[in-house]
Amino acid sequence: MSDIKRVVLAYSGGLDTSVILKWLQVTYNCEVVTFTADLGQGEELAPARAKAELMGVKPEHIYIDDLREEFVRDFVFPMMRANARYEGDYLLGTSIARPLISKRLIEIARETGADAVAHGATGKGNDQVRFELSAYALDPSIKVIAPWREWDLTSRTALIAWAEQHQIPVPKDKRGESPFSTDANLLHTSSEGKVLEDPWQETPDYVYSRTVNPEDAPDAPEYITIDFEKGDGVALNGAAMSPATLLAALNDLGRKHGIGRLDLVENRFVGMKSRGMYETPGGEIYARAHRGIESITLDRGAAHLKDELMPKYAELIYNGFWFAPEREMLQAAIDHSQARVNGTVRLKLYKGSASVVGRRSADSLYSERHVTFEDDAGAYDQKDAAGFIKLNALRLRLLAQRDR
Repeated sequence: MSDIKRVVLAYSGGLDTSVILKWLQVTYNCEVVTFTADLGQGEELAPARAKAELMGVKPEHIYIDDLREEFVRDFVFPMMRANARYEGDYLLGTSIARPLISKRLIEIARETGADAVAHGATGKGNDQVRFELSAYALDPSIKVIAPWREWDLTSRTALIAWAEQHQIPVPKDKRGESPFSTDANLLHTSSEGKVLEDPWQETPDYVYSRTVNPEDAPDAPEYITIDFEKGDGVALNGAAMSPATLLAALNDLGRKHGIGRLDLVENRFVGMKSRGMYETPGGEIYARAHRGIESITLDRGAAHLKDELMPKYAELIYNGFWFAPEREMLQAAIDHSQARVNGTVRLKLYKGSASVVGRRSADSLYSERHVTFEDDAGAYDQKDAAGFIKLNALRLRLLAQRDR
């Protein structure tokens, strides 16, 4: 422990990471640098600075960084190009934020000459894996401190008692049992634990924070358009927007129409199943739109190969391998596929659903002349299908003859 002089802590300013801050100072007798990322979680971050100062962190060692544009541009949008959904449903809102936080932790450690980084993820979850795999990929010699795997504060009661013993302010709403825990960023909000631990019980309505109940959403549908260039969204209803601005605007629309709720039992990387409730309002709209523009601009072979690669790609992100060579290899293939994914998608938002109802592109592969039920003026010779079918049927006929 004596060889650690300075630690960079991923710090939210909440009870857990405030206890960790003091615990690092006491246990390691080290200086702590705090890093708070603004990923669009919607919380006031100034209190985190004040609390860190109160606990003896030097003003120059308090980092609060606005990473919203980098988050969406360099992490969310590349992931969305792959149409990534873990286990078919989860849009990976928590998973995709962790490599960016880790990247900045390592950068700050280098800037401040720190010996180690620390995080507040528990020993039961996926986040500890994501933080640490990313950290080691970026700096193989870094030391990582995970207090939840070291200390004996095994309950919330013990945590609060330790906080009071060391004069750490405990907000009134943190006393007693928390009904569930949440994590939020510009892409999503996740809720887990306590009232959600019985997978048979429906999620109580008070758990939802980013979407209205679809039953209470407007009775009239709303139509919007999203423009894409090279697989990335660039405009909403014809107005050009930056990545983070676009996602934030889609979040507002998704909230209004109750879009993006997901109740999921998933397989964690550490081996257990967990039940979580996710709200990804703008992300769900965006994901539907992206598939919509791909449907007319991607060749069948490329589209189907992407769909085969997607589960592996999504699993790599979920498990924390963003900086692994295999994820980068898949990303290169996915990004190559997006060169002509340009155009506009029209969507209908209505009571919890985002439906693609129109799509157009100068790079469209859709040929009305070939597909029409009317006279196609020789564009497609239907007689050609006979030989195509016979060749594809040959092995089936030979099998049937043998087995008869």
